Amino acid sequence: MTFSLFNRARKNRPPPRTAPGQRIYAIGDIHGRVDLLTALLEKIVADAGASAGLEHILVYLGDYIDRGPDSDRIIEILTAPPPAGFQAHYLMGNHEDMMVQFIDGENDVQVWLGNGGRETLYAYGCDEILDLDQTRVDLLAALPARHLEFLRSLKSHHQNGDYLFVHAGIRPGVPIEAQSDTDMMWIRGSFLKSKENFGKFVIHGHSIRPEPEICGNRIGIDTGAWRTGVLTCLVLDGTQKNFIST
Repeated sequence: MTFSLFNRARKNRPPPRTAPGQRIYAIGDIHGRVDLLTALLEKIVADAGASAGLEHILVYLGDYIDRGPDSDRIIEILTAPPPAGFQAHYLMGNHEDMMVQFIDGENDVQVWLGNGGRETLYAYGCDEILDLDQTRVDLLAALPARHLEFLRSLKSHHQNGDYLFVHAGIRPGVPIEAQSDTDMMWIRGSFLKSKENFGKFVIHGHSIRPEPEICGNRIGIDTGAWRTGVLTCLVLDGTQKNFIST
């Protein structure tokens, strides 16, 4: 895919670039599709093999769970060390936020179930979802400690060079250092419509599009993997940008 639209949209501003000597692989919303994640990681490792002199960094943009059938297996992969030669950064999506809120008693299970949480409960062996408190007890009993520790350790954002990586986006008109975690996990409308320079070029998921959405101030890479079978990775190396997908 070419980036001519991207270049025109930036109106002669210097193109964003990564930190020197680093190649970044940003992975969009996985949503319980372990088959797609496994296939994508194989492609990423093969791609990295052609650039042995660089540091290779994985940035997972969140929404690892819900909707698809294998949320537990996704978290198991993510709690293991990354592929040899890679560093990894893991962001929290709004779906992980809902799961942690439910575990902490801060929302009703119906909030989570209405957004795909049922499949995650099934994946962890919670087949009967009848009583709120019992479901929470059952989930905590089934959830490996390292999975819960992982969920609680997720970050709201990651910065590298001229790029800001978040799950959903950021609020226009607010400095990056003042952005709220809630906006970075949940925002849509005002962010997606904005053409302002955010100070960093934003890479995000959260808002499904049939193909990566390339704008003058952001790139969205949620291609609806759980229902389309297309899990997308954006590859950033200096000022170069490419895609790998399943």
